[in-house]
Amino acid sequence: MHVIEVQELTKIYQTGLKKGNIVALDNVSLAVEQGEIFGLLGPNGAGKTTLLKVLLNITRISSGQALVLGLPPDNPESRRKVGYLPENHRFPIHLTGLGLLEFTGRLYGLSQKEIDSRSENLLVLVGMERWGNTKIRKYSKGMSQRIGLAQALISDPEILLLDEPTDGVDPIGKIEIRKVMEKIRAEGKTIFLNSHLLSEVESVADRVAILTRGKVARVGSVESLTSRQSQYEIKAAIGNEIFDIPEEMGKRLSMATDGMIVELNNEDDINFIIDQLRMRKVKIKSIKPLKISLEQSFFETVTENKEAAQ
Repeated sequence: MHVIEVQELTKIYQTGLKKGNIVALDNVSLAVEQGEIFGLLGPNGAGKTTLLKVLLNITRISSGQALVLGLPPDNPESRRKVGYLPENHRFPIHLTGLGLLEFTGRLYGLSQKEIDSRSENLLVLVGMERWGNTKIRKYSKGMSQRIGLAQALISDPEILLLDEPTDGVDPIGKIEIRKVMEKIRAEGKTIFLNSHLLSEVESVADRVAILTRGKVARVGSVESLTSRQSQYEIKAAIGNEIFDIPEEMGKRLSMATDGMIVELNNEDDINFIIDQLRMRKVKIKSIKPLKISLEQSFFETVTENKEAAQ
């Protein structure tokens, strides 16, 4: 089930200046499945925050379509089951953590009984049960992010929109927030995550979309974006024997006495390599596709699109 659908979405900001208008989103199409963590990546100015604002009806669509739980963003019902943690949030510092949860709960129309019950559970979930009665002005950045995550969950939303949830948080705090996101996903909820911390996204996201210059450059599972399907590392007792690959199949990238790295035009040809090694009675220890980091995949995607635009 698609809980978020965006089809040929364009957002143009009218500047009234000679240099022209700003195209923040350019014909963007993507879909987010129920129960997944979907990461939205892109360099500064790529349109990530604009897309979140469109989904929340903070800014209007120029053309195309967006649906949240099957409803357009300008329908208030589309946001009833959506929780939101904005980037660089500014919660009222005179409130306590519990006070913020109560204030947010009332905005959602919750009863006092619902607010009290959910607040207690959420403070435990985000590791803030000892600090519920402490005023927000005394919170560290990590504590402020965690209480912000709790307020985004107070309505028991089906979708959670998180804009840089671990920004400025120490390493331990990042791990704790990651665990909270994994617990939320385990409950069948959907998380739409906007972050520039690629290692964090790689460790928690199921699928990722990369935006560049307002366009979707790539979208897919983290596995598909980080795998080098055509390159394989073969650990085998080759010794000093020379092992060449037919040119029509690919090429050998490196070779050593304990193995080699090959690049194949067709991944099925790895079976030919295995057969040849066995015919030479070479002991094979392991064969695995090479992987790259999400950060490297992101860099290559952005660079390719930048060069294509020039």
